[in-house]
Amino acid sequence: MVTLALVSCSDDKAEVSEPPALRPVKIVEVNAASPAREMRYSGAVKARSEAAAGFRVAGKIIERNVDIGDRVNPGDVLARIDATDYELQLRSAEASLASAQRQVETTEFALTRAEALYKQQVTTKAQLEQAQLSYNQATATRDSARSTLEQARNQVGYGELKADKPGIVTAINADAGQVVSAGSPVVTVAADGEKEVLIAVPENEIFAFSNGKIVDVTFWSNAGVTLKGTVREVAGSADASSRTFAVRIALPEDARVLLGMTAGVIATTPTADNHFSLPLSALARDPAQQTIVWTVERLDGTVHARPVKVAEFTDLGIKISDGIRPGDLVVAAGTQFMTEDMKVKLPEGVMTHSAEVAEPAITGSTSETP
Repeated sequence: MVTLALVSCSDDKAEVSEPPALRPVKIVEVNAASPAREMRYSGAVKARSEAAAGFRVAGKIIERNVDIGDRVNPGDVLARIDATDYELQLRSAEASLASAQRQVETTEFALTRAEALYKQQVTTKAQLEQAQLSYNQATATRDSARSTLEQARNQVGYGELKADKPGIVTAINADAGQVVSAGSPVVTVAADGEKEVLIAVPENEIFAFSNGKIVDVTFWSNAGVTLKGTVREVAGSADASSRTFAVRIALPEDARVLLGMTAGVIATTPTADNHFSLPLSALARDPAQQTIVWTVERLDGTVHARPVKVAEFTDLGIKISDGIRPGDLVVAAGTQFMTEDMKVKLPEGVMTHSAEVAEPAITGSTSETP
């Protein structure tokens, strides 16, 4: 009777024992090798023609008529400088021209008289030639004074900084009361017309860009806007400080694109790389020291060792050239706990899709292996 009782108790204990808990794992899905590599850059929308306008003469700014964002048209006065000194030079040039003109009249009268006396043989030919030379010299002095007067008038006119094309003021570089030299930037105007995106490309990717290349351009302020841009200019040398190359991308006309907007540029370049990328943590070794990865069956959640061939190590992980296929589920963490045919816990929904119909472009993961 005792023996039967013991057996009965033992059976009861066996009935209440629980199956071992499945080990959760982090997995990655092998993506299909893409024939093209996608490159993304950020930049800003700029006007194709944007120039910093400055006075052509030096002076003290006494008036600024525009602010950032103002629209200007050809002939609009942007700023003025104190032109008092240039007006005085203008008056001096006018007086010099008047004096030179009187001298021409005087020498012309003397020349006419000398010619008449020479015909009457009252004076010598040397005196006639001297009168002719005096007239010629007076004429040259008058012409020089006239040019000086025109220059003085121009300098007075240069005291007003005017817009030469329609556009929008994008920067103010000097203000009233400031003394500026000739050519110093005062107001920057972005001309109306074609817009472009300026991006900086590192030297290892610059050869993917050439004039005429079509790229996609998106805008941070309006996610629904995507335009086809055309590479217009590729810098011939790298920036000395950033070591990047400036690439300008022309945009089609679109009223939704404004100057200064943040733009994203998406470009593709062909690649011959047919390797599969995996994180370094997915790599393991079997007892024979053969390089393997652990793949997971979608249908039953069991893991299996699969020999692979490593093509290269990268900053982001490893590249596998042989041993796996697109759509395979690979254990990305906790490979030291894996054994053949071990059953693991997959993310919810993974086991409902077979390996044959799995989407290779999706990467899934679960909680980290304890």
